[in-house]
Amino acid sequence: MPGLLDSQNAVLMIIDIQEKFRPILFNAEQVVEKTRQLINACNLLGVPVLVSEHYPKGLGATVPELTGLLGPEALVLEKISFGCMDDAGIDTDMASLKRKQVMVCGLEAHVCVNQTVVRLLEKGYEVHLIEDAIGARSETNYQIALRKLAQFGAVPSCVEMALFELMRTAKHPQFKAVQQLIK
Repeated sequence: MPGLLDSQNAVLMIIDIQEKFRPILFNAEQVVEKTRQLINACNLLGVPVLVSEHYPKGLGATVPELTGLLGPEALVLEKISFGCMDDAGIDTDMASLKRKQVMVCGLEAHVCVNQTVVRLLEKGYEVHLIEDAIGARSETNYQIALRKLAQFGAVPSCVEMALFELMRTAKHPQFKAVQQLIK
């Protein structure tokens, strides 16, 4: 049974937030802003960040607002499979982190996010869908994907919920800094 996120057991997986996708998403700016908050908070809380880029030669790199925030320990991995976990390198890198909770955000809800989350669940990971940081071309595709993934066992969440779970208390040493990120 899923539980609260634990900063010692969680990882942030950012899926394909790349330049070529920005103009076609119904919620692009929200996804970028909410993901920016997540990266900054994960940097403060010591939560590892893994970033996938789907065929960056054709679709461009991760948007610059996010790449500039990634620390040297962040894993930025190229893929051609729609699902991250269908790429042997990403699967191996995830396993090497030895963390079982995965906060998932990125693009597109009904394609790469969908296939990644299904595979993560099949491999026994506890997946938390950071819904306000997930995008799609249409709101219909977005809603259908989130409903499907919840039925498969993914935990619906949002940026604020996830960050407060990771800290657990207002006495957390990074509470004020994280609180500033979401104001």
